[in-house]
Amino acid sequence: MVSRLLLHRFHVLPHKLPASSILSSVFLSQLHPTFSLRPHCYIHDEPSTSSSSQSQSHSQSVVRTICSLVCQSYYQQTHVRFTPPKLHLPLDSESLTHDQAITVVASLADEAGSMVALSFLYWAIGFPKFRHFMRLYIVSATALIGNKNLERANEVMQCMVMNFAENGKLKEAVNMVVEMQNQGLVLSTQTLNCVLDVAVGMGLVEIAENMFVEMCQRGVSPDCVSFKLMVVACCNMGRVLEAEKWLNAMVERGFIVDNATCTLIIDAFCQKGYVNRVVGYFWKMVEMGLAPNVINFTALINGLCKQGSIKQAFELLEEMVRRGWKPNVYTHTTLIDGLCKKGWTEKAFRLFLKLVRSDGYKPNVHTYTAMINGYCKEDKLNRAEMLLSRMQEQGLVPNTNTYTTLIDGHCKVGNFVRAYELMDLMGKEGFSPNIYTYNAIIDGLCKKGSLDEAYRLLNKVSVHGLQADGVTYTILMSVHCRQADTNRSLVFFNKMLKVGFTPDIHSYTTLISAFCRQKQMKESERLFEEAVSLGLIPTKKTYTSMICGYCRYGNTSLAVKLFQRMSNHGCAPDSITYGALISGLCKESKLDDARNLYDAMMDKGLSPCEVTRLTLAYEYCKKDDSSTAINVLDRLEKRQWIRTVNTLVRKLCSEGKLDMAALFFHKLLDKEPNVNRVTLLGFMNKCYESNKYGLVSELSERICEGIG
Repeated sequence: MVSRLLLHRFHVLPHKLPASSILSSVFLSQLHPTFSLRPHCYIHDEPSTSSSSQSQSHSQSVVRTICSLVCQSYYQQTHVRFTPPKLHLPLDSESLTHDQAITVVASLADEAGSMVALSFLYWAIGFPKFRHFMRLYIVSATALIGNKNLERANEVMQCMVMNFAENGKLKEAVNMVVEMQNQGLVLSTQTLNCVLDVAVGMGLVEIAENMFVEMCQRGVSPDCVSFKLMVVACCNMGRVLEAEKWLNAMVERGFIVDNATCTLIIDAFCQKGYVNRVVGYFWKMVEMGLAPNVINFTALINGLCKQGSIKQAFELLEEMVRRGWKPNVYTHTTLIDGLCKKGWTEKAFRLFLKLVRSDGYKPNVHTYTAMINGYCKEDKLNRAEMLLSRMQEQGLVPNTNTYTTLIDGHCKVGNFVRAYELMDLMGKEGFSPNIYTYNAIIDGLCKKGSLDEAYRLLNKVSVHGLQADGVTYTILMSVHCRQADTNRSLVFFNKMLKVGFTPDIHSYTTLISAFCRQKQMKESERLFEEAVSLGLIPTKKTYTSMICGYCRYGNTSLAVKLFQRMSNHGCAPDSITYGALISGLCKESKLDDARNLYDAMMDKGLSPCEVTRLTLAYEYCKKDDSSTAINVLDRLEKRQWIRTVNTLVRKLCSEGKLDMAALFFHKLLDKEPNVNRVTLLGFMNKCYESNKYGLVSELSERICEGIG
């Protein structure tokens, strides 16, 4: 009954409108109407002449006919009234003009209701002709706003955003969404999220950020999805510090992420070296209600292992098991790889055997490759080859990465014959060597000093359809840096840029280290700041090289500032970094600062190298402050203490400080009765040369007492 009344309103009844007569009489004729939209009426813009009146009448007839067909199709279908049905109209879309389309949708919204109008809109935008016609969306939304149907008006705007994004016109669509608010549209959070989702999917983070800010200013309240999309956008672009700001804002509002987003955040932060930060966020989200799964735990364990925090990784594994999650093969592979990279290959192998003997998961090709890599790093090539045979016996097929790992191991020990054999074997197995395979051999040749052979192999790369990558150029830069030929290194650096490769932080660090060794700190500073400006995150090696350079140059104040800056990039200084700065401070007689750093290093569980502990103790001895020197050394474990004091005694003897040498020799006898013969002989010779017979006599008596 309702459909019949509506059809009467449009002056056409269904049974009087065969599709064939409509198509022949209406759409095959040439129509040129230009209508302006008015509330409840559509009138011609041109002067009222006989021909224009005829054209207007004809076009109005077409509009009424189409409206009738839409209503007929709409009401004949069984559908849920919450969703506009898909219309089946016997119309040729190419014969329908843009103006007729917008008149139809406005008329339907006015006469038949929002759902009928939406049904026609969705039918029309199914054709390329109308899909990117913005006025159709604007008129549809305006008509729906007039009907007080703001939810459907927002739906139209969301549809426009998605369709215009396909055509590369997202910005125009977003501008129109904002403008529609001035036309009475109350924008919804769903519309904001739609824009964000599309922009994020296209990698247009700036548009997403601008839309987020503008919507908030216009009173739209972002929800959990809004913040999640911004976090995801920044993570996908590698902009971790920006992601952290959005994540903080999200947490402050009590929103938590889902498991998939949690994994994405963990991976993004860990890739940039912000492992400790993401661990904090992980537990914060768990406190707020996130139920972490095995993938979340494995991702975080992987980040900790790559950072070298193996103890924390195993603690997290225990927590994961405590929460009822069973580690899978990927969890075990991650831990095995982490142990191997730490140099704890035997511990890794025990875990490997545990996986082999388990009833559930078995080692896969990645597990075997990680274990083979561990043995290759320790030059245990026989064991690595044994594992290769073992995995083949298990029916696993070694991949390119497996072979490349073994080739790299053989190249490192100079066994290029076996490396080339494995490369041939790869081809027979159906695996083509990739650029990483060639890089392994080129690197080995460069370290061996066979630079000419390395260049000949490099020429073969292009013959096999491969192209040198950033790693290749960095290898060649490194070999020339080791030869102190920074000019040649810069040639390769610039060539890398010319062929379109963006240098990574390792490429920059290679050059920075070389210039630092040559005390060319201005050039090192330029490269360091350039790397940071490109969004690269300096590594521990980058910072340590710069700090060493400043200390060599005698500028420890800048070295200290850079040391403090490390934490901003998630870098934790190691014993080498501490040692370089402590040595630099000692050279400038800043012993209190050096001592504070030494204590901080020891408090963090880092073990100072012998040069560091000897340098600091000796500098205090030079100032006749033996008590502080003793306090410095007393923090060492017994074996390190004995080794360092022996070296210190010999050093003091060579400098003629025999009284202080005697003091430390007696301290040495207190801890270790077995005297180092080299130290004793050196001490006695220097005493005899300086007529210090009494010191020798006292020491001899103590040694005899110990023997007795």
